[in-house]
Amino acid sequence: MPQHEVSTPVSVVDDTGHPGNFGWSRFPCFIYDPGLLWAPRRRISESDRYIVFTPTHLVVMEIRDDGYQGYLGMSVISLKDKKRSTYIHLKPFPLGGFSMPADSTKGSIKLVQGKTRLDFVVMEGGVRILRADFPRFGRHRSLRGELVLFEPASPESLVTNIPWRREKNSFRCSRRSPWYTVEGVIQFGSSELVFTRGNAWGIFDWNRGVRPRSDLRFWAAGCGTAGSRQLSFSVGYGSEDSSQGTENAFFVNGKLHKLDQVTFHINPADWLLPWRFTSNDGRLEMTFVPNQERVEWTGLVFYSMTRRQVYGRFSGRVILDDTSEVEFREMIGFAERLKSGF
Repeated sequence: MPQHEVSTPVSVVDDTGHPGNFGWSRFPCFIYDPGLLWAPRRRISESDRYIVFTPTHLVVMEIRDDGYQGYLGMSVISLKDKKRSTYIHLKPFPLGGFSMPADSTKGSIKLVQGKTRLDFVVMEGGVRILRADFPRFGRHRSLRGELVLFEPASPESLVTNIPWRREKNSFRCSRRSPWYTVEGVIQFGSSELVFTRGNAWGIFDWNRGVRPRSDLRFWAAGCGTAGSRQLSFSVGYGSEDSSQGTENAFFVNGKLHKLDQVTFHINPADWLLPWRFTSNDGRLEMTFVPNQERVEWTGLVFYSMTRRQVYGRFSGRVILDDTSEVEFREMIGFAERLKSGF
């Protein structure tokens, strides 16, 4: 289907504060300002999430303000031992109190709850620093550490601004950057998780918008190498209207190759059986072998969110924009289904 690529800065809303200028871009050119939105603060949703991993571990860090519910979460997943530990703190009615940056390219977030602290810092040159300090993290272990994320040369991201099919006053502006290299150390109890550039990767997931009354979406992402090149991807779909810009792309050394529609083929009886991913244009054939899954439910009186995440390895082939074909095997990543509503 035709998609609308945006290449110059535009606002995500029109003069009345309602969503507009839908499409996708290779760069963060959609201008988001929560002060211009028509919606009350309780309907505005803002989140920053980082997924970083080595061949043996994944670490997920997230801060989100969903109006009714604030969320600070961190998970450590061991692919080798098939174990995981998670810390979640919920704050009722943050209503913008987390001061989430309006621009994905700058600004920092610092969230402190008692002695627990999670910081996301954006430096010049696209470098990002993630700091975590959790005195109690799963079975009374402590977790603390610092990771540095580096961009590839002249990177492109998958940035979309899309509405919902049945709720045209709701929209989501997102940025997916799945190509960071990572270095640093996380001290987890008596263990050290060591991240070294060339052997550790990071995915940045940034979302801002006006939440619909109910939402359902699927997303998968991964990063690794194919020969001498870095290869990564972000694919997904859901209840929003993606006719002007799907959330599907592969990246080679940080350069974007756009895909149209991608479908997740999942065995509903057992999500730990292999998955299959296909695109409607025949450019993608990919399998996903799950290692383990995690189901998370959070909710307050007015709002709830259920997220089912599966971690594992991706293999397959993709045809790039220049018609060349790239094969990849055992790329680490994850897939998820998110349902939310109020």
